[in-house]
Amino acid sequence: MSKDTKHICISDYNYPLPDERIAKFPLAERDHSKLLLYKHGVITEDVFYNLPNFLPKGALMVFNNTKVIQARMHFRKDTGALIEVFLMEPAQPTDYELMFQTNHQCAWFCMVGNLKKWKEGSLQREFEIKGHRLTLTAALDRVRSQEHGGGTNHWITFVWDNENISFAEILEVVGELPIPPYLNRATEESDKETYQTVYSKIKGSVAAPTAGLHFTEKVLSALDAHGVDREELTLHVGAGTFKPVKSHEIEGHNMHTEFIVVRRQTLEKLLKHNCKAIAIGTTSVRTLESLYYMGVKLVTNPDASENELHVNQWEPYDLPHNQEGLVEVDGNVITVEDSIRRLLDYLEREDLMSLHSSTQIIIAPGYTYKIVNALVTNFHQPQSTLLLLVSAFVKGDWRKIYDYAIGHNFRFLSYGDSSLLIP
Repeated sequence: MSKDTKHICISDYNYPLPDERIAKFPLAERDHSKLLLYKHGVITEDVFYNLPNFLPKGALMVFNNTKVIQARMHFRKDTGALIEVFLMEPAQPTDYELMFQTNHQCAWFCMVGNLKKWKEGSLQREFEIKGHRLTLTAALDRVRSQEHGGGTNHWITFVWDNENISFAEILEVVGELPIPPYLNRATEESDKETYQTVYSKIKGSVAAPTAGLHFTEKVLSALDAHGVDREELTLHVGAGTFKPVKSHEIEGHNMHTEFIVVRRQTLEKLLKHNCKAIAIGTTSVRTLESLYYMGVKLVTNPDASENELHVNQWEPYDLPHNQEGLVEVDGNVITVEDSIRRLLDYLEREDLMSLHSSTQIIIAPGYTYKIVNALVTNFHQPQSTLLLLVSAFVKGDWRKIYDYAIGHNFRFLSYGDSSLLIP
């Protein structure tokens, strides 16, 4: 693992992206998008529904089953000012599942639009739900916001006057699906369906894991018929995924924290597949690669708690590694298998069916991949951390891929076309 990674200049990862190449809407049929194939340095192209033909039989493919929530809410003050509240991360309760079941009060860390017009007091919104009138009140807790680091994360408490209605039901009625800012358009009714993967299940994301948007039931069935083993995990995508890198060197960029859930059966499947997997999207990549470092923590500290398994941004670069990119402790190399087994032992010991943790991992050139050996992903923004992740995966060959995509009319970003990368 390279110590020079922190000194990468983000300007080296720029490329011209004309606005007309950004897909503002998806295709009518998801699986008819173009597929760029990059295999051992050679580029060809096909159509996405043919993806199974390019995968080895018996491979393990890992999907992120998170579901995008209608995280954007608007409140109008008595003065007429419109305040936008964008849910970022549960504050009380902190567990996503419990959060959506709450039925009187909850709190979130939020970004607030037009904050300067919300000096004091609470915001209210009245609406009807299941035939009942309901008042939702939002109160900004400035003290708690400061206690939790301030910045753009504001602690907002929501209270509503009907205990038979859950917060999930409220969002379905008053929330708006937050499509990416670079689409430069309002959310439309159709986005509620097209900006979710067909296998989305677990509510919590404020952005879709977009590599998964190309899959249809037909393609999933074709993968099964081809003998590909499918497995799901959960990483809730935060708005930080769109956060531009503003520092000259990436050392100055702060990665956002993302919450992950990985089932025991997924870890067992990884072992069965020699700890190798095809990742669907960069969110699956960050989850899978973080697992190795979580297991390393358990090797060095067997009594670590779930919170202590959190992977910090630069941890993968600061630890001592051997030539293969594996961590060495006291002369002992920690293999990926050792690491995954430690995680399974931990779940066994704590009598848990799933691992709940979080990661801030940044994957950039100089990083050695441990688990992911093929990647399905869309085309990412210039100078983004996602482009760094792709570059690390294809050993710096990203420009050849992007030049091809620009030159052959591929559509870019969330609703754009796809690629299968096999280094």
